[in-house]
Amino acid sequence: MSSIDNLFDRYGPAYRWLATGTVMIAAIAVVLSTTIVNVAIPGVMGTFGISQVEAQWISTGFLAAMTATMLLADWANRAFGQRLSMITALMLFAAGSVLGGLAPNETVLTIARVIQGAAAGIVQPLAMVLLFQVFPANQRGAAMGIFGIGVVLAPALGPWIGGILIDAFNWRYVFYLGLPFAALAIVLSNLFLPSRAERGPRPGFDWTGMILLCVFLGFLLNALTNAQREGWTSDPILAQFAIAALAASGFVLWEIRTEKPMLDMRLFAQLPFASACLVGFIMGAGLFGSTYLVPLFVQTIQGLTPTQAGLLLMPSGFVLVLVFPIAGRLSDRLPSGWLIGSGLAIFAYSSYLTSDIDINTSFWTLAWLTVLSRVGLGLIFPSLTASSLKVLPAMLVAQGSGAINFIRQLGGAFGVNLLAVFLERRTVMHADAFAATQTSDNTATISLLNQVAGMVKAAGIPDFQQLPAAMSFLAQSIAIQANTAAFRDGFIVVAIVFAIALLPTWLLYRAETRHRLDAHSAPVGATD
Repeated sequence: MSSIDNLFDRYGPAYRWLATGTVMIAAIAVVLSTTIVNVAIPGVMGTFGISQVEAQWISTGFLAAMTATMLLADWANRAFGQRLSMITALMLFAAGSVLGGLAPNETVLTIARVIQGAAAGIVQPLAMVLLFQVFPANQRGAAMGIFGIGVVLAPALGPWIGGILIDAFNWRYVFYLGLPFAALAIVLSNLFLPSRAERGPRPGFDWTGMILLCVFLGFLLNALTNAQREGWTSDPILAQFAIAALAASGFVLWEIRTEKPMLDMRLFAQLPFASACLVGFIMGAGLFGSTYLVPLFVQTIQGLTPTQAGLLLMPSGFVLVLVFPIAGRLSDRLPSGWLIGSGLAIFAYSSYLTSDIDINTSFWTLAWLTVLSRVGLGLIFPSLTASSLKVLPAMLVAQGSGAINFIRQLGGAFGVNLLAVFLERRTVMHADAFAATQTSDNTATISLLNQVAGMVKAAGIPDFQQLPAAMSFLAQSIAIQANTAAFRDGFIVVAIVFAIALLPTWLLYRAETRHRLDAHSAPVGATD
């Protein structure tokens, strides 16, 4: 048996960094798969002949599964220990990666992504629990900053490396990129992670809560995905929304009443934690949604290659490497509300500026706007994580780690899904609006048609094909303009979402200040 105390005795103070490096590599393995697939979506759409809304399930399925299993981490830790839980999750992730690379159709590919996401959901909360166990309270923000370097560098470099693999081979190879990290993390976990700390029988698992949660996520996300095609008021869509609402209500009621809840509702009695969860949900929706939009825009509208799309995100990753440790140390010294509020404002402003993009926006302009958004993210992440957990009693830290990650990923799953649906609806709306203006009375339209017809005539096209060619060019132009306008609307929505998150951030600041004053005024010897 290797407890944390035994590991400290064996490795000394260096164990903190050995443990941090281990969970960082494990997180890199799974985080790579969170964003790297975004550059592969156009290739997947072409290979399997599926639409953008259908293809977004490759991202949404991963995020939904990751969201559900994040609440498993606390139970897995108590039942099997961090070492066995981490190794099992990484082996499951590796199996999903291989299946994704070999997938013969979109259904198998989505299943593979769900398997990857289910494994990833266990890895990240376990990593945060370990960091809180091995670092004292006044160093946890700095530890989160160091840990965050690997977590944010992976999605920054991953799309670029994935783009190179796609251009050199095909999109299937992006699924194999996390395998070396997973293998190394398995070896290190066996050396440096503690085994099960609790004695006695293993705690029972909350199967009822898990089933209700999966029903809620599955039916709600499926309804949102298909509502545009089948109609928002159609019977099948309304039935799925109703089932999702009942499942969500049943989940909350069950978790309140059961003796061994998967999500301990006592967590939300702590106002700072509840406020941090609300900020985390909004941040997840905006972050994953914007990360989904940028690579899709530059490939579908600007015609960049997957390598170029990945390269666009790389500078922002290196900026995060600089910002995260600084923000982590600041979070140990300054009120978290200041840092989180500043980060949200910067990200919102960056998204607002990005809403002005078009087909002619330069590569470096987009790269700079992405860098600016990641500066905001770098200020948010360490402060939000540390502030949400340090107000909890020790016995609820593991539950709280899973819960805050769960809430953030839940926002991410909804953000990607809703933005994909929003993008499709707004594209159709803008296309109809643009098409309605293309009449014989529109002198600009007639002039364009005549100009294009003259160009194709000069190219040797027969007379009877010149007008159809000009009309086809006009239709393509309208489609590109409509899609561009929809992307602009999407970035405006992201900006609004992050601006809205300033309200719960203010509540978090107020609640944290009150909690700190209460702690200082408590009688000597009092405990939480």
